[in-house]
Amino acid sequence: LLRIFIRRIIMKFTKLINLLIVMALLFTGCKSSNSNEEAALAFDPTQLQDEPIFKIVTTQGTITVKLYADTPLHRDNFVKLASEKFFDGILFHRVINGFMIQAGDPLTKDPEKAAQYGTGGPGYTIPAEFVQEHRHIKGALAATRRGDAANPRKESSGSQFYIVQNPETCAQLDGQYTVFGETIEGIEVIDKIAAIPTDGRDRPTRDVKIVSVLPVITEAAPAVEDTVK
Repeated sequence: LLRIFIRRIIMKFTKLINLLIVMALLFTGCKSSNSNEEAALAFDPTQLQDEPIFKIVTTQGTITVKLYADTPLHRDNFVKLASEKFFDGILFHRVINGFMIQAGDPLTKDPEKAAQYGTGGPGYTIPAEFVQEHRHIKGALAATRRGDAANPRKESSGSQFYIVQNPETCAQLDGQYTVFGETIEGIEVIDKIAAIPTDGRDRPTRDVKIVSVLPVITEAAPAVEDTVK
């Protein structure tokens, strides 16, 4: 009886040790996974200012944009996608000279899906954020969307955006599409992309690719100590 009792104690102790080992492995795996996810981000979104500035580096040059603080849903979504390197390698798939240039479709990373260009996204939409002061000026950054019949709330695409090349022809879009940023440098790059010849579907005859979308990190000024003289 004593031997049976001791054997049962050893078996229970062994099971407990094995359980602790498994839990330790799971904890290590989760910690490693979280670390890998954090390391995979291009930058830390929490470190950006209310109106972050981004450099959209393309094969035709760099367009520097500022995101508006009063369209927070669109701003935060753009920041999130950029931090995940979502835009890297995406094409400007629709270009209309005298109107705008459009990008943001992840399907454009795959040449075999050329027939579907313009239909891709992250799988969600964003509620419209119309701000009267934000109009389709030259270089305005705005979100695309489906037409009114299928989208009466005018919700924006989850990732596709366009940049205004001609404010006169785009003025009709004010109050219809969410403008969530503007170009502060690189207007000439917009014109350069818009001037590229296109086919019957408004796709450039040579690829114009987004290389990266990264924020311009500005360091905060050092605090100045108050003194009484």
